[in-house]
Amino acid sequence: MGGHTEEAVEMKEIDMRSLSFSRHHNFPYKVGVPPKQKFWTEFAAAVKETFFPDDPLRSFKDQSRSRQFVLGMQAAFPIFEWGRRYNFDKFKGDLIAGLTIASLCIPQDIGYSKLANLSPQYGLYSSFVPPLVYAFMGSSRDIAIGPVAVVSLLLGTLLQNEIDPEKNVVEYRRLAFTATFFAGITQATLVVQQLCWCDRFGFLIDFLSHAAVVGFMAGAAITIALQQLKGFLGIKKFTRSTDAISVMHSVFSSANHGWNWQTIVIGATFLAFLLFAKYIGKKNNKLFWVPAIAPLISVVLSTVFVYITHAEKKGVAIVKHIEKGINPPSAKEIYFTGHYLLKGVRIGIVAGIIALTEAVAIGRTFAAMKDYQIDGNKEMVALGAMNIAGSMTSCYVATGSFSRSAVNYMAGCQTAVSNIVMSVVVFLTLQFITPLFEYTPNAILSSIIISAVIGLIDYDAAILIWKIDKFDFIACMGAFLGVVFASVEIGLLIAVSISFAKLLLQVTRPRTALLGKIPRTNVYRNIQQYPEASKVPGVLIIRVDSAIYFSNSNYVKERILRWLTDEEERVKAGGLLSIQFLIVEMSPVTDIDTSGIHALEELFRSLEKRDVQLVLANPGPVVIDKLHASKFTTLIGEDKIFLTVADAIQTCSPKFVEEV
Repeated sequence: MGGHTEEAVEMKEIDMRSLSFSRHHNFPYKVGVPPKQKFWTEFAAAVKETFFPDDPLRSFKDQSRSRQFVLGMQAAFPIFEWGRRYNFDKFKGDLIAGLTIASLCIPQDIGYSKLANLSPQYGLYSSFVPPLVYAFMGSSRDIAIGPVAVVSLLLGTLLQNEIDPEKNVVEYRRLAFTATFFAGITQATLVVQQLCWCDRFGFLIDFLSHAAVVGFMAGAAITIALQQLKGFLGIKKFTRSTDAISVMHSVFSSANHGWNWQTIVIGATFLAFLLFAKYIGKKNNKLFWVPAIAPLISVVLSTVFVYITHAEKKGVAIVKHIEKGINPPSAKEIYFTGHYLLKGVRIGIVAGIIALTEAVAIGRTFAAMKDYQIDGNKEMVALGAMNIAGSMTSCYVATGSFSRSAVNYMAGCQTAVSNIVMSVVVFLTLQFITPLFEYTPNAILSSIIISAVIGLIDYDAAILIWKIDKFDFIACMGAFLGVVFASVEIGLLIAVSISFAKLLLQVTRPRTALLGKIPRTNVYRNIQQYPEASKVPGVLIIRVDSAIYFSNSNYVKERILRWLTDEEERVKAGGLLSIQFLIVEMSPVTDIDTSGIHALEELFRSLEKRDVQLVLANPGPVVIDKLHASKFTTLIGEDKIFLTVADAIQTCSPKFVEEV
């Protein structure tokens, strides 16, 4: 027993001396090849990593059935989790916030319903049912739910392309409920995409870059503002087109007889008041309530003014009758068969994705400000469930509103109970107050919407995009101009197309870099970034900054050969040592397919004809495994694959190493 121990100690000492000798003489380590796994083990691991990267069922492991039931209820309805810690102090904050956002949402909802070409009560309904559902199922403490300008305009534009909202009121309303239902289905089912694509919200949203969204929102804001000129100027006959040219032609063609000066005075006066209130709120955060209640004050004052002066008899258009009370369920009005089913599905998918993108962006913004996390899965399920429920209770697509969420945050909301308070206030309004809005002038609603959408134009973000990435700026401006001068759906299509084109360009044309040695180190970096880095005589070092796939393999090969041609011309002109080794630094190459390996084989043969040896440095585990499986390592030789560029240089150009 003791002999075996002494032998083990002796062997360990020999291994340590060998390791010390190896390090002393700078013998390079070899690139490790990962051990082979059984096919099914490897396949199961890949499926789990791809489809369930965050292991959503982890909390259910090793729990009793009763505990698993409780955890399941808390996962589906987060209110059961944070509700246990709810107290009166939190309720006071939520009560004030809920009352404040209710005062903002009521006049906004009446105006937004007009953008969707629906009666005013449907905008109010959409701030009644969906917020209640979200309060039980959502994970954000600050987001305020209801109709928003962009989605209302998008929905109204897409719906009126299919059905005339004035001639076929019932069919139009039914298609709106159908689109809302499928918007909810889209949002809820995108949770599968969430699991599949590591916290990304579906493949379409992947192609909506930040720059494209900035441009799209700004274009939508301009379009919405232009649409409000009808009510702001008192024009009766107005174009149904949304592009700027058609709208402005309609405005100026009716300038002589179509404008109503009383309407213009009302609209301009209260627009100035709303903008001044917003300015006060920005200058002093403690006065956040001023811009929040300004729309309601404007509605009350303008309504009283019209009622007293009978301005409606002088051509001032008013809201007129708003249905009192709660509408009956609308589930039977949804198209589940027939000609309009596919149209409702198509419109619902587009509206649902835009609404989801806006809500998640808003939720994450305010969560970051309060330093907590929102759950992407729960958000999608909550938004989907509230719109499905909304479609069955006379609501159209609702989502998170930035203006209301900002007011909610500034008012000191603590939880989603503020949405419940807002919903109760809207319910009371529907039950008792809606007849008071009969004399509300349309001009004031236009002024409220114009003042609200101005905030969607983010100049600072556009300037920053220009400074960071010119291609992103093209996507931003493409989306903006598409919405303004064509239509909302065209702008959206342009945004997705340009973003997709950028993605394709990055995939098919990956970056490559020429490397040199940083003085007094063994570090090799891009000589463009580090001009002081020195090239190695007789050696060309190139780094490929991407996985090598069928889509870019030929380009990578040709780009490397172009680097080699340029370098050979340079050394020939300078009378320097000709290139004998080409080292490909493969640290950024995360994967390679058969086309990529084939391109490397062609590169090897091309280099052979030039008497240049191909050397690889630091291929990753996936890459080296595939290179061994394809026998490429045998083709170039095991001794031509190194752990680092420094190891490769030590073998290829030892004289240079000694000199340095």
